[in-house]
Amino acid sequence: MKREGFNSRLGFILVSAGCAIGIGNVWRFPYVVGENGGGFFVLFYLIFLLCMGVPVLTMELAVGRASRKSAVLGYKTLEKPGSKWHIHGWFCILGCYMLMMYYTTVSGWMVSYFFKFAAGTFHSGMNAGEVGAVFTDLLASPGEMGIWMALTVVLGFFVCSKGLQNGVERISKIMMSALLVLIVVLAVHSILLSGAAEGIRFYLVPSVEKIQEVGIGKVITASMNQAFFTLSLGIAAMEIFGSYMTKNNSLPGEAINICILDTFVAIMSGLIIFPACFSYGVQPDAGPSLIFVTLPNVFINMSGGRIWGTLFFLFMTFASFSTVMAVFENLISFCVDMFEMNRKKAVLINGVIILIASLPCVLGYNIWSGLHLIGGRDVLDSEDFIVSNLLLPIGSLVYLLFCVTRVGWGFDRYLEECNQGKGLHFSKALKPYFQFVLPILIIVIIVQGLI
Repeated sequence: MKREGFNSRLGFILVSAGCAIGIGNVWRFPYVVGENGGGFFVLFYLIFLLCMGVPVLTMELAVGRASRKSAVLGYKTLEKPGSKWHIHGWFCILGCYMLMMYYTTVSGWMVSYFFKFAAGTFHSGMNAGEVGAVFTDLLASPGEMGIWMALTVVLGFFVCSKGLQNGVERISKIMMSALLVLIVVLAVHSILLSGAAEGIRFYLVPSVEKIQEVGIGKVITASMNQAFFTLSLGIAAMEIFGSYMTKNNSLPGEAINICILDTFVAIMSGLIIFPACFSYGVQPDAGPSLIFVTLPNVFINMSGGRIWGTLFFLFMTFASFSTVMAVFENLISFCVDMFEMNRKKAVLINGVIILIASLPCVLGYNIWSGLHLIGGRDVLDSEDFIVSNLLLPIGSLVYLLFCVTRVGWGFDRYLEECNQGKGLHFSKALKPYFQFVLPILIIVIIVQGLI
């Protein structure tokens, strides 16, 4: 069966960036920047993105492009006879399933809030308690949460059922273009609010006092963590798009394009959030409460707040749904490659699996609210811990060792694949850095995550 490919280079970049651009860009990045010295953190983040994110991203893409296969068969095609690297491919697929077990629920929250703002559930005159109660009521209702989660799953698989070019690529182009326009419009609006300058200062102006308060070591490790996790590396979410690529462009150049888009969205998110929060005297916080409690409080107090809130949650819906589609495509491609089933059957089977597997996260906030798993975490946080602290960093280390060691694919073969096509090329002189320094940096992240 002839393998599908992207219709255009732009399609590849937008789909891949869509996979990387997710909820973490909005509810984690801005806050971490503000807490860790503003502009200094951004500088360290960009350095680590180039030093760690770009190389590991090229490795996932190289395995995909050289093998023309999904996770398990990608390793099998490139590994030496008798070696067992392909076992990691099964963990990649497990990681994709686990990520979707909670990401579909959170994506459903975004859709719910988009409709709530559009329908006027939030209105001026509401107090902070009433705004917070909307989110509390959503979490307390397994029926409502289940409907939004199911809608996300059904829509995601419906798009994927249309194929790579007619489904994922086509919809991603529309959504990502709309997302980039929306984020600029929202950021400009926030920057023009009175009192916005204080928020911009907190966010991006380098703060020596903040670094002294937090400690330079913590700032560096926080920026290293953010640079690494922002690209969703280590579970073959990017590898699959490498398998659909042409050989026309080099992988380092394409990896940098993906990172530029991802970073642009992350930085612009902060320019939406901080000026708005500071303008209305609301202290920004991290995680779900920032998006679902703090920002709605800000929107209801500004003129035209209903429109701005609707546009913000439309942007958030696009950001989360682009990741959902990309990971679903990986799961479908795996089933098509591995079990030689047709796309429609793969869509149906995976749709049922994800719908059932997502239920514990939905129920974890109401019927199963007493259920605490890893280290006292609730269901969503436990699933996120396994993916973010184990499967992503350990998976990235495996990809790295596969690409740079003699017992794996080997550095020379990886470099040859990487540098095929026009654009930026990696030098052979990077070999010692890739073989000895980069693994240590990733091990530091793994140890940190477990501590």
